[in-house]
Amino acid sequence: MPLVTSKKMLQDARDGGYAVGAFNVENMEMVKAVIQAAEELSAPVILQTTPSTIKYGSVQTYAAMVTAEAKQAKVPVCLHLDHGSSYELTLTCIENGYTSVMIDGSSETFADNVALTKRVVEEAHAKGIPVEAELGKVGGKEDDLVTEADTNTDPQKAKEFVEGTGVDSLAIAIGTAHGFYNGIPVLDKNRISEVRQLVSIPLVLHGSSGLSDEEVQECVRRGMCKVNFATELRAAYTDAVKKALDEEPKAYDPKLFGKAGIPAVKDLVMKRIRVCGSDGKSKGF
Repeated sequence: MPLVTSKKMLQDARDGGYAVGAFNVENMEMVKAVIQAAEELSAPVILQTTPSTIKYGSVQTYAAMVTAEAKQAKVPVCLHLDHGSSYELTLTCIENGYTSVMIDGSSETFADNVALTKRVVEEAHAKGIPVEAELGKVGGKEDDLVTEADTNTDPQKAKEFVEGTGVDSLAIAIGTAHGFYNGIPVLDKNRISEVRQLVSIPLVLHGSSGLSDEEVQECVRRGMCKVNFATELRAAYTDAVKKALDEEPKAYDPKLFGKAGIPAVKDLVMKRIRVCGSDGKSKGF
């Protein structure tokens, strides 16, 4: 089916008490793997690219790939800009077929984050595209995004932010980190419940790679409606390619390595979809 926006996906997840898995993709093989996993489990799914991934390929290339694969799928697929780094990039993505965008102004002052997000929201909504924003800071490193320390989201500020911007979903900081964790993360899960009481829009969990299934499920139970997975997918794909190279060191056809990566990513995505509780939730689109 054609690409859909994240609006109904996340509203349904909020109302149904589950979360939609959002998976960062880097190449054609990962795109195919994520959509195959979603189809097998009859789950709505979000595919994401970061600014550095877009820089590696292009907005047009990733939009074309995901659009082509989504048209062949029987489940709803959304293409989302993850951690949009500028107003201009969000517009470029929308103009080229992305059906959801994130503007990340979390490194700015509260007032500047509100102003930037509101500007993106006005342009995106005029074209029927929903917007995700971030308040508070998620630690760790993902691509070009580096945060040295976590600053968890203030619930009252979240309420003020949502009212001031009209944003459709909000990523909040609760102690998660981008990349793999060094040690066991300590999550402020009560913070999710506190924000959920004051904010009606869907909440988003970043930095989920490496969290236990139980941690993710508890976050979903408390109100997270979209859960992002990136680093662990990259690792699964790379490990499968390395294994294929070790087993056939004389091979030179790149398709051999791509074929090895697809099932590794697909299996992981299926596990994460089940953890999020979105399996079987593709009806109604």
